[in-house]
Amino acid sequence: MASQTSLLGAAGEHHVMAELLRRGYIAALAPQGVPTADIVVTDLEGARLCSIQVKTRRDLGADGGWHMKAKHEGIRVKHLFYCFVDFGKTPESRPTVYVLPSTLVAMVLATSHSKWLATPGKKGQAHKESVMRRFLPDYTRVFGANDNPYPKGWLDRYRDAWHLLNLEVSAVDQEEEA
Repeated sequence: MASQTSLLGAAGEHHVMAELLRRGYIAALAPQGVPTADIVVTDLEGARLCSIQVKTRRDLGADGGWHMKAKHEGIRVKHLFYCFVDFGKTPESRPTVYVLPSTLVAMVLATSHSKWLATPGKKGQAHKESVMRRFLPDYTRVFGANDNPYPKGWLDRYRDAWHLLNLEVSAVDQEEEA
């Protein structure tokens, strides 16, 4: 029997695939067990290729973030992107998708986790190393209000940023083909 978590993850993957297909990309689910990709994407000519890892959530937690792991700090692949899907509070809510390159996601996770480890806990104790990470729309609780490189709203520029996949043939490529 499928768990609610696996159903939510599958819904996120299919939502992203539908958005890609609607935009004229060729998209297919990667085979089960592929470590870094949920979806493989190409343009109509098959000339451009990228892969996508989908992270999905519902608006239930206090911090508005997505679960990640320490391994994601090291995944920095030029043509790998993350789609962070937020399905909102109810099934009637319109999903939000943030599209980010893996290099940026890895940097944000590494920077925020390093800051979290260096900051004492509520009772002054040191934080313990963990494999868990949180990808957040606001890192104020981690960095504080003054030196926060990822304040509330930092993700807004990546909302529906499908253009970052850069699968369209550029003018330079078209000239070379002519």
